[in-house]
Amino acid sequence: MFDVIVVGGGPTGMMLASELRLHGVHALVLERETEPARYVRALGLHARSVEVMDQRGLLERFLALGQQYPVGGFFAGIPKPSPARLDTAHPYVLGIPQTSTDRLLAEHAVKVGVEFRRGCELVGLSQDDHAVTAELADGTRLHSRYLVGCDGGRSTVRKLLGVGFPGEPSRVETLLGEMEVAAPAETVATVVAEVRKTQLRFGVGPVGDGAYRVVVPAEGVAEDRAVPPTIEEFRRQLRVYAGTDFGVHSPRWLSRFGDATRLAERYRVGRVLLAGDAAHIHPPMGGQGLNLGVQDAFNLGWKLAAEINGWAPEGLLDSYHTERHPVAADVLDNTRAQSELISTEPGPQAVRRLVSELMNFEDVNRYLTEKITAIAVRYDFGEGHELLGRRMRDIGLKRGRLYELMHDGRGLLLDQTGRLSVTGWADRVDHVVDVSEELDLPAVLLRPDGHVAWVGDDQQDLLSHLPRWFGAAAS
Repeated sequence: MFDVIVVGGGPTGMMLASELRLHGVHALVLERETEPARYVRALGLHARSVEVMDQRGLLERFLALGQQYPVGGFFAGIPKPSPARLDTAHPYVLGIPQTSTDRLLAEHAVKVGVEFRRGCELVGLSQDDHAVTAELADGTRLHSRYLVGCDGGRSTVRKLLGVGFPGEPSRVETLLGEMEVAAPAETVATVVAEVRKTQLRFGVGPVGDGAYRVVVPAEGVAEDRAVPPTIEEFRRQLRVYAGTDFGVHSPRWLSRFGDATRLAERYRVGRVLLAGDAAHIHPPMGGQGLNLGVQDAFNLGWKLAAEINGWAPEGLLDSYHTERHPVAADVLDNTRAQSELISTEPGPQAVRRLVSELMNFEDVNRYLTEKITAIAVRYDFGEGHELLGRRMRDIGLKRGRLYELMHDGRGLLLDQTGRLSVTGWADRVDHVVDVSEELDLPAVLLRPDGHVAWVGDDQQDLLSHLPRWFGAAAS
């Protein structure tokens, strides 16, 4: 009997399993593929995901393999400078291929004790009031207290649960692959720059080792998108849009993706939950997909661990759906809007010019940037201080940095008064008495995911809020 079976060993699944292990939960990750993916889908981490890695002490490993870029220009590819005074200590996009992100998160998961099995395909599941039974393609049956589907947009877990996945099917399709080109690099760059003046779904750029990443609109929408395109399809579409196929040859991998937009009706059915692309799919506008999944896992991990460890207050696990479902709905909306803005039709192009003008206003540029980077996310914790429900940015303290104190995934009371106490919750909440020039508040209570659960200086008021997130006091 495992505590949790995580189906899917991508970034969402590995992040979730690692979060569970922080709290001593026995997690098993099942991955259908026998080898890591060689292809690169996502290209980087936005500010909130960078913060997540920093909160768990992983950021240095990512920074060593990535490159920092300005955050401007990510909304529909409209070229604007990075807005000033972003509410984060990491005001950049970390360019890092998903293959590296996958490897770093898998290495971390195994290091902290996650059991990881490749070549395991889920084909059936059932549950009762006490456990979940997972049936694998080889006939193996595994049992766990909970199961989480992190198995992508075609999620087997979601389909077996019968959870509705309403939304819109793909209207357009894009070819994506890595291959070599015969044309000189200067010629490629010149042609691509000209084509991208009108067609933002087009790109040909080097990815190292002599290969180029090629993105080009497909001729139509394939009946079966699981069937990869051919190199001849790439050549034909490149000639349509660029007037040349650049002499592409020797493909390393070829794929296609659509612009379908769908959101699961429920993130939880009994003891089975959904996270990442299993719960939501959308066009890759703004590079939000991988980030959204990692942040799902960050929200869910400590809550599911609390349930398994027996101290979760009533409704805590259900708050995963109530908090993350609206966030995904907002991402779906902004990717729909961005998709319209990259259309070559006259109407969308007129709207694009208007939005571009509006983004010259600093507040508009910042608003859209904070939306894409997810640092604007605020969960509904009810009435209260403006920070309530928002994640706390990293701040400098007299004895270090805030995020350095959050590596263990526990709650944290940052107390600048020195007069407060978390007696009764010390097994779940760290009490840090320190001061910061960046925080004009007496004290803040942070959940394990860094979101502000309470602000104030009154001990009795604090005692009334601790049980909401951290359960009953220990006797």
